[in-house]
Amino acid sequence: MSFPSFPSFASFPDLDPGPSSRASVPRDDKEEGKKHKKSRREGDGEDDAERKKRKHKQDKRREREDGERARHRNRSRSLSRKEHKDEGYGLRDDERTKLNEDHSYRREEAEKPNAKEGLVYFTDRKGDPLNVRYGGLHAGDIPKHRLVGGGKRVLGLSPALSVVHRGRGGIEIGPFGRRKIPALTDSSSRHLLAAPPKRRLLASLEDRYKFREVDGFIRVVSNKPRRDDQAYREIEREKQDLDSDESDVSEESASSGDESDTTFLTSLQSTLKALEERLATQPTDVSAWLSLLSHTLSTVPVTSKKASRARAEISLSVLRRAMSTHPGNLRSKVLRLKYMKAGEEIWEPEKLKAEWEDAVKVDNIEIWMAWLDWRVRKTSNILESIIEDVGRISRALATRGDEIGQLRVFWRAAVALRDAGYVERANAVFQAQAELLYTMPERLAGKPYEEQLDAMEEYWDSEVPRLGEPEAGGWAVWDTYRHEQLAQPPKPVEVPSGISDPYSKWAASEALADRTRAMSLRSTDEDDTADPYAIVLFSDIRPLLLPLRTPRVKNVFRRIWLAFLGLHVPGFLASLSEDPDDNADDRWAYSHLAGASYLSSVFPSETSTRRVTADAHAGVLIGREREFGSGFGPVKNWGYGTIGPLDTLGSSKWTMWSSEDVQGADAPLIREIFRQCRLEVDGADWDILNVAFEAAVNAKGAIKISKSLLASVPESLAHWAAHARLESLRGKLNDARKVYQTVLTSYQNRAGESTLWWDWARLEWLARNDDAALEVIVRSSGGTGSGGIAVLRAKRHLQTLLTQLATASWKEREAWIKLAALLELLTSSPQSALALFDSYLSALQPRSPAHESLTVASLALLYNHATVLKSATPPALLRERVEKAVEVYPNNTAILGIFLEAQKGQGIWGRVRALLGETAADGTGKEKSVARRVAEVWVAGWEKGRWEAEVERTRSGLAAAVEDDRTRGSAVLWKLFVAFEMRAGQPERAKRLLVRAVGECPLVKELYLLAFGPLRAVFSTRELNQWADTMAERGIRMRAGLDEVVGDLMDNKAEDAMSDVGDGEDEIEQRAKELRRLMPY
Repeated sequence: MSFPSFPSFASFPDLDPGPSSRASVPRDDKEEGKKHKKSRREGDGEDDAERKKRKHKQDKRREREDGERARHRNRSRSLSRKEHKDEGYGLRDDERTKLNEDHSYRREEAEKPNAKEGLVYFTDRKGDPLNVRYGGLHAGDIPKHRLVGGGKRVLGLSPALSVVHRGRGGIEIGPFGRRKIPALTDSSSRHLLAAPPKRRLLASLEDRYKFREVDGFIRVVSNKPRRDDQAYREIEREKQDLDSDESDVSEESASSGDESDTTFLTSLQSTLKALEERLATQPTDVSAWLSLLSHTLSTVPVTSKKASRARAEISLSVLRRAMSTHPGNLRSKVLRLKYMKAGEEIWEPEKLKAEWEDAVKVDNIEIWMAWLDWRVRKTSNILESIIEDVGRISRALATRGDEIGQLRVFWRAAVALRDAGYVERANAVFQAQAELLYTMPERLAGKPYEEQLDAMEEYWDSEVPRLGEPEAGGWAVWDTYRHEQLAQPPKPVEVPSGISDPYSKWAASEALADRTRAMSLRSTDEDDTADPYAIVLFSDIRPLLLPLRTPRVKNVFRRIWLAFLGLHVPGFLASLSEDPDDNADDRWAYSHLAGASYLSSVFPSETSTRRVTADAHAGVLIGREREFGSGFGPVKNWGYGTIGPLDTLGSSKWTMWSSEDVQGADAPLIREIFRQCRLEVDGADWDILNVAFEAAVNAKGAIKISKSLLASVPESLAHWAAHARLESLRGKLNDARKVYQTVLTSYQNRAGESTLWWDWARLEWLARNDDAALEVIVRSSGGTGSGGIAVLRAKRHLQTLLTQLATASWKEREAWIKLAALLELLTSSPQSALALFDSYLSALQPRSPAHESLTVASLALLYNHATVLKSATPPALLRERVEKAVEVYPNNTAILGIFLEAQKGQGIWGRVRALLGETAADGTGKEKSVARRVAEVWVAGWEKGRWEAEVERTRSGLAAAVEDDRTRGSAVLWKLFVAFEMRAGQPERAKRLLVRAVGECPLVKELYLLAFGPLRAVFSTRELNQWADTMAERGIRMRAGLDEVVGDLMDNKAEDAMSDVGDGEDEIEQRAKELRRLMPY
């Protein structure tokens, strides 16, 4: 009989059998199952031995599971007895045991994840470091949820958890509705994250191993409980349970005894202890003192609050101790310089002056340069103080014949004059010194120096064209003919149009005049009375001139002049010091890196700062491929002579000078310097620089210059090699081949021919003509053909030749080494070519110019093979090799470019971030040059669309740079930092940085002009007027007074603000009247 009102059994869900009840199986089913089991056993042909073995394994597994249940039961027995004290005595022992098993089974089942249902939430035990950087979770990482209970609960979570905070980025869950948990970006959280570890896992000194070895064996103690036959039928509780507390105490005492009384030291403490022990035996080890200082300073991050003073106090303590430990440390230039840098942050002016006077007694050029830099930053009258300071240093260096050091001082003085706005005087100093070096009349060659200066004053007052100016014949020509020739008048300065604000217009006219009016005016010019500093008298520059005599000084001076004009030769600046690592002149000499053309290259364009990460096709999101730019950026920095002026790297033909490098340079003036300062000795290198400059400006013009130079020296192989490289740069490979074929057929066994052979073989190899390249290498060894015997003879010849040329110039030997390596690459494998490079690298001193040059050569060969020619090569071969090279030469941007090229397609930024970080592997801070800092800013935009994501990292890097002892006080980095904040859309932050910048660099006119130009919107007229007053007080040259141009202009911002305040008051008054009118209602 059916009851329609009752539900049928089919409508109930199927329930799984619980732990305490099992589904009953009919007897017929059991019998049928036994038959099936027997038939399967007979069909499988399984013998009794195998069946017993399998059954034994199953029994073992059941025993392990029973043992785990037994441990679970013993652990919860005491708790179960307390909970069921009253009713426990009424149950039989079997029922109580079964009840405990059921409870244990339920807990195990509750802890297992249910595959039918998804997890409501998950616990992230590792954490995401990006949460700290960006202040919260990514939008895609927030799990889906549904709020219930008026938004105070989350469906599926425990009732003990409630919502404590709701925001746009998600919700925050806390226990029992407590107060909001501190965010990852709060100061308390950051303090915990930055705190060093307090506990370490160390082995006991008394017992290193937990398990002792006995007769070659280690007895493994099993944690498996002993099987007890009475486990399920026990009547009385064992004594072990009663003594559980005592056993726990004994275990704790045993574990504490294993740890013994060892003093735990952190990694930093262990390093400091080792350094102290080393210094106790070797107190004069300067490197150990510097390492001790670095590790001690690592506890105070550079970007932390009040870090400058704290780090300075630590540095003074360590360095004072170092110099007092041994008298020899007092003459260490490195310790002295770091001591003075730290003292500038703390000492009073009188004490700082006295310490500097004590430091210069060491009489080292690096200390003298640091002293002069300090004097330039602290002086109130640059025109008078620079003469006194340069004279003092020049006299000290002249006593020991250091003419290169005198040129460095001369260069620093000229840069200081130019930065302060005295551009004409700075260029006049170079013109007068060039006349003394290159065009002095022969009749004055043996005369006293003062008599030479008197004669030159007569030449200077004649106001004829001087060196660097068009149609200049030089001092010697004028002394012979005494002709009267007027210099060309300067072009009038055009006031920038389209600028309505008078302050911005004044700043633009000042900057334009400083660029275009670089040379001194003459008394016959029309606007000579407008500015008293526009005409430079000989008496103004006479104290700055130097009596230089050696031939090397003539070669160095003209390169310094080019660098002063913005045309730097990479590595030349560091080559002027005995130890290139000690040279810190890049802080003020690399001003070209902050030029407008460089800044536009360092920062990405507006369109490439953001990137669309995915596209939608037919409703499906498809991620876009990551796009990278070239790894070779605008910053060029490497060891002097490592890469030639016309050498190329990469498929984009990255050279030493490009159009970006010469965009802001005065091309007419540089051309005159190349022409007028040419010497017969060492003329090839100078002419190659001339050709490289013209190639960067105009390739066709460079061909004409090269042909004219070849006509004057037709037998110079260096000139022919430069001409062939120039043809290959233009893409005229056939013309380059004709040069190689003609020159190498006519000249045999001459010095310098190895460069031509290498250039020819490299040309054919990069043109994918491997057979032609192999034939060229064989021909270079005097053989013919490209067979196996010819290749073996070529290898033996090159090996013998390199042995014979052990005393030859390095560049000559390097070309033959590269030919031998290319031969190995073409006939064997990349590994054999690198093995040949390593055999010669092992014989060179690391960090020497030869070692750096050969390292770059090996990387370039492998990079061209793997990346440019796309030959089959393991990617790790290049990546691992360039990673090692970057650690040895961190400031080499050529190696940095190859490193970035090797990282393309890896999908991670970890190696790049580690390279750009501020902390080394040992926890100490990295010391980076100015060029490296600028290159790191450019790397932020290397991947297209990633610049905005790297803004914070770039900002922290620049903040560390302006606080670092190595680059502190560099106007180049301050300009870059301000430009970066403006580019990031933070004008207020840029304003604060500018105030700090003029405090660190008080005599840099370009920094002050930024307030009137790009940052005009965030400066009021009152602030700008005070800014101009500060410039006048500090002696910065202004061609026209600000009051004359601007006048009594009212502050538009103040007027607008007052009008806004007035409107607001009227509105409030009207609302009050209306409120009083409607008061009853």
